[in-house]
Amino acid sequence: MSAPIPVIETAPPAEPKFRFSWGWMLIAFAGLILLFAVIRVVTGADDVASAGTMGAAVRAAMPIALAGLGGLWAERAGVVNIGLEGMMILGTFGAGFAGYQWGPWAALIFALFMGSIGGLIHAIATVGFGVDHIVSGVAVNIIGLGAAQYLADLSFTGKPGGGPTQSPPVERMPTFDVPVISELARDLGGSGVFFLSDLGRVVAGLTTRVSVLTVIGLALIIGTWYLLWRTTFGLRVRACGENPQSAETLGINVYLYKYSAVIVSGAMAGLGGAFLVDDASVYRDGQTGGRGYIGLAAMIFGNWRPGGMLAGAGLFGFTDALRLRRGGESVHALLLFVGIALLVLAVWMLWRRRVLQGVLSVVFGLGFVVFYATTDTMPADFTGMTPFITTLLVLALASQTLRMPKADGQRYRRGQAG
Repeated sequence: MSAPIPVIETAPPAEPKFRFSWGWMLIAFAGLILLFAVIRVVTGADDVASAGTMGAAVRAAMPIALAGLGGLWAERAGVVNIGLEGMMILGTFGAGFAGYQWGPWAALIFALFMGSIGGLIHAIATVGFGVDHIVSGVAVNIIGLGAAQYLADLSFTGKPGGGPTQSPPVERMPTFDVPVISELARDLGGSGVFFLSDLGRVVAGLTTRVSVLTVIGLALIIGTWYLLWRTTFGLRVRACGENPQSAETLGINVYLYKYSAVIVSGAMAGLGGAFLVDDASVYRDGQTGGRGYIGLAAMIFGNWRPGGMLAGAGLFGFTDALRLRRGGESVHALLLFVGIALLVLAVWMLWRRRVLQGVLSVVFGLGFVVFYATTDTMPADFTGMTPFITTLLVLALASQTLRMPKADGQRYRRGQAG
């Protein structure tokens, strides 16, 4: 008998490898500006990439980014934190209470303190007592809302300009223009040259009247990336989120790292609340408007990484800014922008051999383009929903490539290592 012919199994074709670099980031930025320029010319909606829109987008994005940063700290340590909204609410009260009495820097510190209290409550419940993370997060949201309302009524009633639902006026953080760059960008923005004027307006919006709090937020995002991915401390935090039992066998105090990460998580969300108070110059009841939940969505969109999380927050901030500036016209132009962007994304996904996502991107992209071509304006109700619809759409298309920490949301008890 002849020997059986061996069956050689072939591995599936590997996905094309791609690594982001500064060069690719600059190319992506230039492509985005080019798309802005094309949309402006085709639609006539100058606000799509105006300096005012970019500045408003930054102000709308930063609180969401800080809430998302808080979620990233907790979930990288293995603790699901849907209590970000409640921690953010506590931060708004803290900023309003301290801000009107002692100034903007006191508002920042007290917001961090109040948010960290919310984080500590969540850590005690989930890490200390093993309560289900979702249940604890919901409880923190309820506690944060109730505590802020009670304390606001107690603290602001009878104060000049204050009341049970708002604080007296709060002094804002100082702002500044980036030297040289801001002035050159404004000159370039007024040149009227295709692409270059759009580039100038975008850069001017990002470098004019920049709040010190924005700089602090960006520094925290960059610092988080460095701390969690470039230091021993960060490696241990991420080990607690991936496999706490293995981390325990290596002598890591898992409880300590989880507690630390969740408390920092609350502080970051509280700082997001301080940004809202600073932007409005007053604390108001209901000021967060669900931004803690949106920050959580931005973190998931960013695949539990600071850079992607910031991009997700920027997307929501940009759509929210367009909604507020000449609503219907700008949002109508946004339909074409999203349609073209999805078609470009489809090419990227197909090149990466992600066929399902590529096909879905083509379908949705063509749908947005057709919707734009067959309508002249947008209903007011749809305009208000635009940021949320955009966020949900992007999350739906990105969901196939997301990878959460392996032990995220799991109960941990010392000595369970097998």
